[in-house]
Amino acid sequence: MGTDFHSQDGFDLRFGWGPTATAEIGRAARSVVVVDVFRFTTAVEAAVGRGVVVYPYRWHDDSAREFSRFVGGTLAEGSDTSGPSLSPMRLGALPPGSTVVLPSPNGSTCATLAAKAGATVFASCIRNAGALAEHLRALEGPVAVIACGERWPDGSLRPCVEDLLGAGAVLRGLGGSLSPEAEAAVGAWTSALGHGVAGALAECGSARELRAKGHEEDVAYALQSDVSSVVPLPHDGRFVRADSAGNRPE
Repeated sequence: MGTDFHSQDGFDLRFGWGPTATAEIGRAARSVVVVDVFRFTTAVEAAVGRGVVVYPYRWHDDSAREFSRFVGGTLAEGSDTSGPSLSPMRLGALPPGSTVVLPSPNGSTCATLAAKAGATVFASCIRNAGALAEHLRALEGPVAVIACGERWPDGSLRPCVEDLLGAGAVLRGLGGSLSPEAEAAVGAWTSALGHGVAGALAECGSARELRAKGHEEDVAYALQSDVSSVVPLPHDGRFVRADSAGNRPE
């Protein structure tokens, strides 16, 4: 068997981009943290903090609708201006106890792939990176942090600065040896702290795109650094909120 030079084997903390890295780097990790700041993981933080159960789903199609009916949830479609979508502001307004199926071509896809590989999957954003890092420090095994990225019009991966910084934020709070890739992400986050995170990201391409679509409140919400104690925990294919002791609810 040939040597896998890109798995970052031998380091406690690893970092990569998108679905392919989720499979390649995440397969040997005990825990995989997905970071999709605009907007999947920020939306999960908002929803779970409200007491809403979130099922990630890769596709937004008829199978997603069928799955929503199966789990007794509401599909976040976005076409209904009064219903749930990837908007953290909308999800944060749902009644506690609601169930949402949340498709995303980036964040949900990476979360689903990591779960299929057998990893324990966590959702991190800029708001809850510190709280999640504290939770992960109590767990064993290597951690892979995946910046989910966005997509170019041709469908290829578009690395984006907000996910790079979001990954660096959670990696910075973890203990253990950093791969060179993970260390670079931490360095980017540390540099952003020196300039102010919101200021560093306010004019990035993804933020400008969201504001142009009328989601200025979502951008402002996503760019608040380390203000949330919400730890979304994986439980039977869905994200739920940890209790005050850091445990999954029964």
